[in-house]
Amino acid sequence: MMTPSPDNQNLILDRAQIEQKIVRMAYQIYEQNFEAQELVLAGIYPNGYALAEMLAQKLQDISKLQVQLLRVTLNKTAPQQDPITLEPATLSITDKVVVMVDDVLNTGKTLAYTLNSFLPQAPKKVEIATLVDRHHPAYPVASTYTGYSLATTLNEHILVNLEGENYGAYLS
Repeated sequence: MMTPSPDNQNLILDRAQIEQKIVRMAYQIYEQNFEAQELVLAGIYPNGYALAEMLAQKLQDISKLQVQLLRVTLNKTAPQQDPITLEPATLSITDKVVVMVDDVLNTGKTLAYTLNSFLPQAPKKVEIATLVDRHHPAYPVASTYTGYSLATTLNEHILVNLEGENYGAYLS
């Protein structure tokens, strides 16, 4: 995967803006789930998981929710080819609120395939949080919590970098 840089992309969210979006999303998640005692943030590895870690920290700062992290690993380009793994595998999501977290919602394919891994465990409810929603649904998936909504063409791409000197979200 290409590392985003100012040389080949247009910056759409810088570090401060991303951090602001994370704070707002954390408050929204808490407001919608304040009655829950436990919440599971299931981050799509790698960027969705990094975002889930940031959301977990903010939720722990602002609420008394017990937040657990679940790392979801799958082949994003061909999700049927390789098994989807959930780590830690021992974490039960039965009757818990699960928020699936990813950096960019494009067609909904990744999240639709991931959802299938959660349903047999009978979660109380499943919500979706994404940093950027591109509005190109091909699957019946919508983000419950969106940091930034951006209509793009099918030829454009959103690249998110959540570490290093090129931290930010870029449009290419």
